[in-house]
Amino acid sequence: MSKPFYVKYEVPKELVDAAYEALQIASKTGQVRKGTNEATKAVERAQAKLVVIAEDVDPPEVIAHLPLLCEERKIPYVFVPSKDKIGTAVGIDVPCAAVCILKEGEASGLIKEIITRIEQVKRGAQ
Repeated sequence: MSKPFYVKYEVPKELVDAAYEALQIASKTGQVRKGTNEATKAVERAQAKLVVIAEDVDPPEVIAHLPLLCEERKIPYVFVPSKDKIGTAVGIDVPCAAVCILKEGEASGLIKEIITRIEQVKRGAQ
């Protein structure tokens, strides 16, 4: 299956796993906003440290604005394949198209590493 049009770059598997892990840790020890609307508001207010966006969202227009908004606000974002896994990682029983981390909690080192890797991947993709 090809990637949706809003996916700007290919994310390596280890980076995807790290993103899920960071979400799990941050949802327990920090602060996480769940859902596209909450993530959008946090990005617009420049509160988000990292935005995690699912690739399997249907219809894709629901979250197509998020990568553009993140670029505009210079907030790092990462794509992951499954909205189901995002939901599980943040401790809810339903799929979640997008989440953002506001306070890293104990995941701050991991999140810094993810952001550095995202920058490297993006430079390679351009």
